Parts: sequence; C-alpha cells; structure tokens
Amino acid sequence: MSIKRALVSVSDKRGIVDFCRELSALGVEIISTGGTSTLLAKEGVPVIGISDVTGFPEIMDGRVKTLHPAVHSGLLAVRDNEEHTRQMKELGLDYIDLVVVNLYPFAETIAKPDVTYEEAIENIDIGGPTMLRSAAKNHAFVSVVVDADDYAKVLEEVRAGGDTTLETRKRLAAKVFRHTAAYDALISDYLSKVTGEPLPERYTVTYEKIQDLRYGENPHQKAAFYRTPLAAQDTLTGAEQLHGKELSYNNINDANAALQIVKEFDEPAVVAVKHMNPCGVGVGESILQAYQKAYNADPVSIFGGIVAANRYIDSDTANLLKDIFLEIILAPGFTDEALEILTKKKNIRLLKIGGLGEAAARKSSFVVTTVEGGMVVQESDVHSVNEDDLKVVTDRKPTEEELKQLLFGWKVVKHVKSNAIVLAADDMTIGVGAGQMNRVGAAKIAIEQAGDKAKGAILASDAFFPMGDTLEIAAKAGITAVIQPGGSVRDEESIKVANEHGIAMVFTGVRHFKH
Repeated sequence: MSIKRALVSVSDKRGIVDFCRELSALGVEIISTGGTSTLLAKEGVPVIGISDVTGFPEIMDGRVKTLHPAVHSGLLAVRDNEEHTRQMKELGLDYIDLVVVNLYPFAETIAKPDVTYEEAIENIDIGGPTMLRSAAKNHAFVSVVVDADDYAKVLEEVRAGGDTTLETRKRLAAKVFRHTAAYDALISDYLSKVTGEPLPERYTVTYEKIQDLRYGENPHQKAAFYRTPLAAQDTLTGAEQLHGKELSYNNINDANAALQIVKEFDEPAVVAVKHMNPCGVGVGESILQAYQKAYNADPVSIFGGIVAANRYIDSDTANLLKDIFLEIILAPGFTDEALEILTKKKNIRLLKIGGLGEAAARKSSFVVTTVEGGMVVQESDVHSVNEDDLKVVTDRKPTEEELKQLLFGWKVVKHVKSNAIVLAADDMTIGVGAGQMNRVGAAKIAIEQAGDKAKGAILASDAFFPMGDTLEIAAKAGITAVIQPGGSVRDEESIKVANEHGIAMVFTGVRHFKH
C-alpha cells in the first residue's frame, strides 16, 4: 500500500503549503476545500477541489461540503474486505489514504471578550471532526494528521516507504480522538455555562499539556503540568520561566498556593509558602518592605520555600532574596538589575506572571479533585469580606488598627490548611497553625511560633469555635482581637470568654475550610 490521495482542510495553516508541496512531489494527489484550496493553488501546489470529488457544490456558506459518501466511503472502506472493494468499484469511488484536518478555532473564538453567542456557534466544526473520526477509526489503512508538528514524521515515512507505518497510524489516530474529545468537551462546557448548568449530569474537562515535570510528589512518580484551554493570564499556567531548572510537581503546587494568597492583596505584598501553607505574609508601602515582613514572620521556614510578590522585584529586594535558598520566586516581573542579581544563582526558578498585581475582581472557577474511582468538583473559594460584612459580637469593639489586622489575617487564614489559626500584627503574620486535628492544637502552634509578639496581636480562625478553650489560651498569650465565622451552637460561650478578657471579637458569617 502507498499514499496516493490526501484530503487537506485546515484552519491552522502553519506549515501546510510546504507539507502539501512535498506530498505532491512524491506523487500524492491533493484534494482540498475552501480557504485551504485557495491558498494551495495560489502557492502553485496542484490541488483538486472537493466539489470535483463529490460532484456536489459547497453549500450553506460552507457548512456542507465534505459530508458526502464520496468522501466518507473513501475514508471508511476496509481495503481488504472484498464486499467493500466491490462497492467502491461499482459506485466509481476512490480511496482517500491521508487526511490532514484541524478544526475551526472554537477556543480562540470564545476567548474573545466581545464574542457573541451566534459567532461561537458558527465556529463549531462539524465536517472536520467527522472526517477525523472516520479516518482515525480506519487507521489500519488511513493516515490522519491533526497536528502540524506531525508533518515531518509523516513525510519521513512516506519518502522512505510510500506510506506511514501501522505504529505511526495508531499513534496519530489516538491523538485525533484526544483532540476531538477535547474539542467537544470545550463546546459542551461553553454551552453548559451559557445555559446555567455548571455542574451537569456529565462533567467532562479538557487540559493541554504545558510540560513534563522533573518528577511527581516523590522522585519515583511521573508527572506533567496541564492547563485549561482558556486559562486566565494571572495563573501559574501562563507563567514565563525566566531562569532556573525545570519545575517539579511539588513546585507547581507550592507556587500555586503562594500565587492564590498574594492575589488577595491590592497593596504591595509578599507571600512565602512551604508545603502549600504560608509561613510568612507581609504587606508594606514597597515590595522591599513587604518582603522584609514576610521573611521576619518565619526566617526558619522560608528556607527552601516559594516566594510570591505582587509587584516587580527590584534590585534592593533581589539582594535580600539571594541571601537565602529559595526554590521559586514569582512576580509580575523583575527589573534588569534584579535579574542580573538573581540569575547568578543557578537553580532558583524565576517565574513572571502576567496580570499579577492588577486590581480586578477575582472570578470563581471550578476545582476538580480526584478520588479513587471518581472526582469531586466545587467552585473555587474567592469569597472576600470587608469591614461592612463584620458583626461585632463582644462588648468591646475592635480599634481601627485591630480591624485592619483582622481583615489582613482573614485573607491569610483562608489559604491555610484546616484546622487553621493565624496570628497577625503590623501587617504581617507572626504565627501560623496549620492542618491540625483540633483548633486548640492549631492555636498553640501559632502562639508558640509568635512568642512575645502574640501580645497585642489578632487571631484569625478559618472556622468557628465549638467551645471557649481556644479563646482561653489566646487571652493568656495576650491576643486582643479575634475574627472567626461564628455560627456554633455554643457561640455564647466563646463570646462570654472574650468579654471576660476584654477581647474584641467579630464574626464574618463565612468559613474557609481548606483540606
């Protein structure tokens, strides 16, 4: 067998002229449609119009052109089936040996901020996926290419033996079905959102691989990094790595945790993360001041951690950052002087995140977590509170400074693994208790870390106090104000303890469990 006829119809015309010119030189007859046919003819590549094959004009603005027996018989006929062969000859039909198709740019269309519903629907490809699926199903005899990166491999094999190998055809067919599945998933997701069904009876998601990772959670585990087709600019999937070795699975998770926290702040802020928990968070009048606070919050735990900033890293900040071992620094950018300083460290990764630091309302997305045999899906937690949302429940109201620190602490505790307690003062964390089996344990860890700094500080809790014991140890440490969701059947016990110790306490009415 050899490739004699190819059907070519592409939206992404990258490399298609040279590919078809090579095929034609190898004696392959090129059939094409619409804009692809026009381009090939213009470039001097011999081409046969699809209407010459079907005997039927392209109609309805090109909606119907390849949906024809003359096309799909040539793709689906089993070449070693005598009855199929007989029917092909009887009907005067010819085989199609190679299909080169990529689809209408649906993702690019719906990514446009001003896209209309009608425009989106018009960019749903019908004929393309049908040809791809027909050819991929019959890959025992038909080669199918959906990715321009495969042109070179196909040409190499056709030059060598007149056809692709069965192994290559299987690989190309698998890629086709991944491609069409992703395409359909994107369309179904768009229509589900348009019709107000974000959690439908079937939940299909699609991701594009960005890169293979050095390893997974541990060195013996393989891992890769994927993104959604329409990922926002200010996400880790859109990061540009400016320096350093490849990322690992743990790097990705820690960097994402740092990024989500730093996006809570409009003022200059720096977040240090270790094992997906913040070990230091600081805000200031400059990014240098913010970093100094984040570092001083826990100068031990920051070693080997991830640092995220929501402003450009300047040379003064870079000179401090270079003095300790860090895995990653991510920021909206780095000054030339800062890059010169930091790139002298061979292994540190520098990530530039577009859109970070720009004031904008955070949009909710959906978080997918796998469990054995399935997955759970939930909206991302982008809830925020302001001063007007707080309910003072104690006799003493928080001072203006306490109120400022309470709101700061609330932004941080939301991102700490539950049970979570955060102590804060002077626009920085001074103690973090994360991931404990009870709230008292989390509070003790945070208070021990803060030491004498706990006196006059605030305490933030991600969930309500089921009893007054946490407030008792907070009062003993010198905590003066507390922010928590409220809502326990024993709220009055906590309020009583707070009043006895002169602690100001506010309820948010919202909890932030993080598992």
